[in-house]
Amino acid sequence: MSSLRLEVVSGANAGRVFDAELDVIRIGRAAENELIVEDAHVSGQHARIVSSIDGFVLEDLGSTNGTFLTRAGETHTLGEGRRCIALSPGDRVELGGQGAEGTELRLDFTPESDRIEVALIRPLSELKSASAPLGDNADRLKLLVQALHEVVSREGVADVVAGIADAALMLVPRATHATVVLQQDSENGSRDHKAVGFVPVVTRVRGPEGPCAPDTAVRLTRSVVRKVLSERAAVLAADAPSETFSSESLLGASIRSTIGVPLWKDDAILGVLQLDNRDAPAMFETRDVDALGALAVSASLAIANAELIARLSLARAELKKENQYLRGKERARSGEVQIIGESKAMAELLRMLDKVADTRVSVLIEGETGTGKELVASAVHYRSKRKDKLFVAQNCAAFPENLLESELFGHKRGAFTGATDEKKGLFEIADGGTLFLDELGEMPLSLQAKLLRALQEGEIRPVGSTQPKQVNVRIVAATNRNLESEVRAGRFREDLYYRLKVFPLRVPPLRERREDIAPLANFFLARYTREMAKSVAGFAQETLETLTSYDFPGNVRELENEVQRLVIQAEDGGFITPELLSPRVRQIETVLLSAGAAKGSLKEMVDQVERHILIEALREHGNNKTAAAKTLGITREGLHKKLKQLGVS
Repeated sequence: MSSLRLEVVSGANAGRVFDAELDVIRIGRAAENELIVEDAHVSGQHARIVSSIDGFVLEDLGSTNGTFLTRAGETHTLGEGRRCIALSPGDRVELGGQGAEGTELRLDFTPESDRIEVALIRPLSELKSASAPLGDNADRLKLLVQALHEVVSREGVADVVAGIADAALMLVPRATHATVVLQQDSENGSRDHKAVGFVPVVTRVRGPEGPCAPDTAVRLTRSVVRKVLSERAAVLAADAPSETFSSESLLGASIRSTIGVPLWKDDAILGVLQLDNRDAPAMFETRDVDALGALAVSASLAIANAELIARLSLARAELKKENQYLRGKERARSGEVQIIGESKAMAELLRMLDKVADTRVSVLIEGETGTGKELVASAVHYRSKRKDKLFVAQNCAAFPENLLESELFGHKRGAFTGATDEKKGLFEIADGGTLFLDELGEMPLSLQAKLLRALQEGEIRPVGSTQPKQVNVRIVAATNRNLESEVRAGRFREDLYYRLKVFPLRVPPLRERREDIAPLANFFLARYTREMAKSVAGFAQETLETLTSYDFPGNVRELENEVQRLVIQAEDGGFITPELLSPRVRQIETVLLSAGAAKGSLKEMVDQVERHILIEALREHGNNKTAAAKTLGITREGLHKKLKQLGVS
């Protein structure tokens, strides 16, 4: 492998040198890049250099200000049209602009020679027909059976690939290192290795207790891999004297001999299995190539099957997710999703909701936990012209940062460990419809920047992708946090806050709309008696009065859970009486008893409780009205007014 030296020539990091022996080198301002360039005109993830079998490729990652490569006096611009270009020694790269407006990088590498000493070539046609003999060695046949079992017993692409490397080491006892190289998909999903390249995905070494991961980076014999690809054949490279052996990668890696075997599906090459002997001057033999050829037949099929299963699993998961959204949409259309409320506060909320429903502006729904913010968000969607498209909901607190980014924006195959297939994000699934982001205040700052870009530009970039995708999605967000305080504390982006709060909607807590408690309780009673196929006559009057007097800190969600529990406890055909209520709800009865309140209407009982509280406060402060008013949190004039209303002298 040719090592690459990158030197920052201009800008804030001028003089920084980065010697790379990595397959992918990311460049940009963000901390996760291998080469960090801190100039303001450089994007967070600006570009990357991929070390493919054919050499080094420079890719622009959708940077804001572009990437420029100058070669022999001709400048190539990487950006919206062209995203990648093969690098040559002497190329001059500029990030974020040209001349004084950009940051210049100097690249230095020596192209690797393709001249190798080939001892044996076994064409792909022979490998496909499985006509290569294994010989009469019973031990080798036994090893082959064990190796095949090692491959077919694995599940998942990553596990299968590791199993292939382990099986190869098992099958060829003199091998010390096994590497599997697979083709990285291009942006359009085609398998053109010149577009992006073949990259090593796993290396296993022979350890004292069996195959294991290497402790340090292992250099790949790229000249042999290129020979396998160009010849479409298994290749055995001979151990040769240093004065005649001209392959730089073989000498640099101290390899005594190496075998490269293609992995294929139909007529397409999926990758290469490479085995090296780096310990002693021992030469691999023809029978080693034949044995690996036999292994490659099953290994190729195992990779193809694992990829197919992964794609089917992903498609099934996405179909299940879309079906859930569709079922939710049908429930809304059939009237199952309703906003119950007769109070002035809810009437005002619905009036404001109708004003904003058919606009394109983002909506921020504020309110305490359990007030029904998602219900209001769905009402915004289903009262709009987007109602025929999907309404997609995501709780931002339900995933860690890396998984939330993939969930929202999707990812490309190979973008990170475990990303064995391309995945659509919720922005794509909701295209044309509405995306509801619950608990927005929990979203990490790094993702807030990407959300802002999606709102401003109408485009997203899946994780690992270099191409943005245009989406038409309306954002409705919700939070139970005070976002203004979060902005002041530096935990929420100010520009995103003002972008979202174009039209805020506040969902009032249940204690501010007590007249809605009885209608909501009856609504939930009808739902759960129907679900449980149970006949309940209704609520006793005292039960409704007690429910109405309770503050419900958990709001509508707590009321729903309380009614569900009451339906479970109630007798068929009977009324729900106060003794069935939860102890926390029945605390109001204790207050009534201590106040000596006689049963009556709600207003009569509340007046008696209030009179009792005022008298007790005056008694505690020796009839000092100023001190009593301060304890009660009201003014002296307010206390006089209350005493007069309640007939307390």
